[in-house]
Amino acid sequence: MTHPTTGRRERKKARTRKALADAALRLFLEHGYDQVGVKDVAEAADVSVTTLFKHFSGKEALVFDRDGERGEALVAAVRDRAPGRSVLEGLCGHLRERVLKVQDPEFRGFRELIDGTPALSEYAHRMWLRHETALAEALAEETGRDADEVTVRALAHYALAAPRLAGGSEDPAAAVDRIFTLLEQGWGGLGA
Repeated sequence: MTHPTTGRRERKKARTRKALADAALRLFLEHGYDQVGVKDVAEAADVSVTTLFKHFSGKEALVFDRDGERGEALVAAVRDRAPGRSVLEGLCGHLRERVLKVQDPEFRGFRELIDGTPALSEYAHRMWLRHETALAEALAEETGRDADEVTVRALAHYALAAPRLAGGSEDPAAAVDRIFTLLEQGWGGLGA
């Protein structure tokens, strides 16, 4: 038996989640992360605090409402890469685009909020590295290796560190390219 309200219920949940995330980001940008409580966010989204916690695990999670999508995109960069592209080329291209998007002036306020708030900066780093296992599994699947093999886990770990390392560079996209050249060719391949 199908449930006709399932689609509507899911859409309502998605709208509530988006309203909470949008309200949180607006309040955090206007007043500062530490000056806004979860009760303020719930009130701004016109829901209860209990409802807020049904959608988000905590205050930091309100800022990173698209975490699942980012993880799926990482795995897709490996699995759905163009024919003839290596696993590293697919991953490099995806992370290069991500670094360029984050450098866009439209994201400046968001970036400053994250970088200027230690709790958010640390949460962002932990969140990004949580995708390491899924990425290692995708890399293993595509290369015929075991996901627990240290080299597969290391590649996933270092690839996920690339955007953070490149973000402080004068040319972040070129820095991602250099990092992936290192991953592909090793230290000796760089003429070091």
